[in-house]
Amino acid sequence: MRFSVNIPNFGDFADPRTVAKVAAAAEESGWDGLFVWDHVLHRKHAGRPFGDPWMLLTAAALATSRIRVGTLVTPVARRRPEQLARQVATLDAVSGGRVTFGAGLGGPIEDEYGSFGDTTDPKVLAERLDEGLDLLRRYWSGDPVSHDGRHYRVRDVTLPPATVQRPRPPVWVAGFWPNRPPMRRAARWDGVVPLFTDARHGHVPPVDQVRDLVAYVRTQCQDRSGAPFEIVLGGATPGEDTAKARALIGPLAEAGATWWDERQIQTSDSLDRLTPVLRRIEQGPPVL
Repeated sequence: MRFSVNIPNFGDFADPRTVAKVAAAAEESGWDGLFVWDHVLHRKHAGRPFGDPWMLLTAAALATSRIRVGTLVTPVARRRPEQLARQVATLDAVSGGRVTFGAGLGGPIEDEYGSFGDTTDPKVLAERLDEGLDLLRRYWSGDPVSHDGRHYRVRDVTLPPATVQRPRPPVWVAGFWPNRPPMRRAARWDGVVPLFTDARHGHVPPVDQVRDLVAYVRTQCQDRSGAPFEIVLGGATPGEDTAKARALIGPLAEAGATWWDERQIQTSDSLDRLTPVLRRIEQGPPVL
């Protein structure tokens, strides 16, 4: 199992210099990745400054040499695929091929889409997500792209350079379990970042639900020719109590989880504050 740190793109972490500090501390303390939220508007956290995730991750990449960096998750449906392809490819170049791209519908949908006059129909957003992901894959190849789809049209466009990682950066897809469609979507890519109604952000998911999820996703995965498929779970662990952290995460690893994403409880005052997050980072990842 590998271990990452997860931070929002608002509050203290709206500042790229702060995110660079977090990234350097994570790398020095033995973590394997740093993932940043991708919000333009989250009314629950209104009044806080927000930072652009790609600027924040560029700072993180320049401050490190080993850990993976990326978003968890980018709402592909509210972005132009061609612009997003450029941003990810540029970050992949800056980082030397260390980008992992997390994708999903995003939310809250009323905040992120409805506030700007966009549709809030989940079916339409899901269509744009799927079509957008396919366009990203093609743009990242560096080959010419022509496309005539339901939501996007492209006429003989090439967007060099291709990504450093070949054939492309890993793509992890988020969605709520036990909803099947997002799990089937994730199975077409490189990993799943499941959310659970019984375990909100920062809470450790139930082991029995993880087992069911893993079993289902494995039935959906096509022949991957030996390529790994990641099961990415997350929550808050007590860095000062290694035995308790092991007791929390060990059963999840046995159930099939391959990444543990360390998160603050979403309702906690520590969610977007540097000091408590840095303290947890410096305690190091859980030891199994």
